[in-house]
Amino acid sequence: MKSYLSSKTEQIKPSAIRRFFDMAANMKDVVSLGVGEPDFVTPWPIRDAAISSIERGYTFYTETAGLIELRREIANYMQSCFNVSYSPESEIIVTTGGSQALDITMRAILNPGDEVMIMEPSYVAYAPLVSLAGGVPKPIETSIETEFKPKPEQIQQAITPNTKAILLCSPNNPTGSFLNKEELKAIAEIIIEQDLIVITDEIYAELTYDEPFCSIASLQGMRERTILISGFSKGFAMTGWRLGFVCAPQGFRQAMLKIQQYTMLCAPSITQYGAVEALKSRDRYQYIEEMRTSYCQRRDYMVKSFNEMGLDCHLPGGAFYVFPSIYKTGMTSEHFAEKLLLEERVAVVPGSVFGAGGEGNIRCSYAASMEILKEAVSRINRFLESL
Repeated sequence: MKSYLSSKTEQIKPSAIRRFFDMAANMKDVVSLGVGEPDFVTPWPIRDAAISSIERGYTFYTETAGLIELRREIANYMQSCFNVSYSPESEIIVTTGGSQALDITMRAILNPGDEVMIMEPSYVAYAPLVSLAGGVPKPIETSIETEFKPKPEQIQQAITPNTKAILLCSPNNPTGSFLNKEELKAIAEIIIEQDLIVITDEIYAELTYDEPFCSIASLQGMRERTILISGFSKGFAMTGWRLGFVCAPQGFRQAMLKIQQYTMLCAPSITQYGAVEALKSRDRYQYIEEMRTSYCQRRDYMVKSFNEMGLDCHLPGGAFYVFPSIYKTGMTSEHFAEKLLLEERVAVVPGSVFGAGGEGNIRCSYAASMEILKEAVSRINRFLESL
């Protein structure tokens, strides 16, 4: 069978996260801190809009780029919330989730051998998507000493003649680290000086806690060299709807649109009608703020709890993850996560699955009720005492 498979596919490793989820699925009384999705249900106005679209028979293909009504709402949203202007007619594509937006981005810009710098620890799909598009993922390791933020000199020193793009995710999955405006400016100076592209994954833009979110595309000289990816999964509690979008200058967008025409055709029409309501709803700011406030309280509780247990944990600026160090236990992150699951029925994700820079840490999602989080903390504390 191997002789019939593509060598690229053969080289891609299966997601290591799934192994722990599969183990947990066959066990009873498991408390999971592994799932990277909101525990909030999609607000009723959004669900009503999608249901209404079905009842009215709006069940056909849309334009490949997505409903123009939705693209206009996305343009208004990006301008009013993040101070970035995009044309709904020529610079926005609606995609089937942020992951598909990343896929068509990589395939549109990469030639064989082109390097993409990825700040690690990083989302598990980044490096495989670069490789599948023929590019070369180039990890830039960060650490708890810098709150998992890249240093400008790290980026500068890692650039080679083959470097084409830098991929940023802020707030970050899995660390929750957040790059503020001044930190982004320092990176933007290098990008402009070296004539690079930046791919910015801003799926957690609505979930920042201590400082206002800044898009690197809003900085001077950056819009024309930025491909901005976002979506509705995290900030709007719409993970199962599978709807994202990409904003980019027309040249980039036209290349991505050609790929979308032959692979996805268009995002599901029903979810697009729901997303229109998500962006124009008068209640939008209220439910986003309610989620943000709740997550912030949970974040503070988890960080305080881990530090009191002796597991060093920095204060993440956004998303809904904490990334405590388990270095003091002397165990690898995979061994720690597996032993914790088997002995105390707590599911966490080993940091090693997010790149070499993640080893020595575990990712814990606090997208769960305080009751669940307190039970998880109690079990983890008991586990540490038993070591």
